[in-house]
Amino acid sequence: MRRPTAQSLAAASLVTLAAVTVPSAGAQTLHRYADADIALGEKLIAEHACAACHQRKVGGDGSGIYRPKGRVNNPGALRGMVDYCSVELKLQLFPEEVTSIAAVLQRDHYRFPAAHPGAAKP
Repeated sequence: MRRPTAQSLAAASLVTLAAVTVPSAGAQTLHRYADADIALGEKLIAEHACAACHQRKVGGDGSGIYRPKGRVNNPGALRGMVDYCSVELKLQLFPEEVTSIAAVLQRDHYRFPAAHPGAAKP
């Protein structure tokens, strides 16, 4: 039995890595907000204590506030809800900050699918 060479081990590792990181043909692509800054969105969510407000409103860990029936059912509505919170709570968020927060919520809670090519964007 031959011992594997460094080159054969490296090649095998790359094949394995590619198999793990390439999505399958049936994988669903999620909506992405253009130019969203995820790190900024995470910072703003923590800074403005969004989770604490949600806990006061719905109890528990506050996650029950996500996906209320019929209200937030697409990426545009999600961004609009974040903007609504900004206005109601007088947070004075800039549009790019609203988008960044919406992008974090999309990633962590909503996971709306991407629009099909040629479909109207929300």
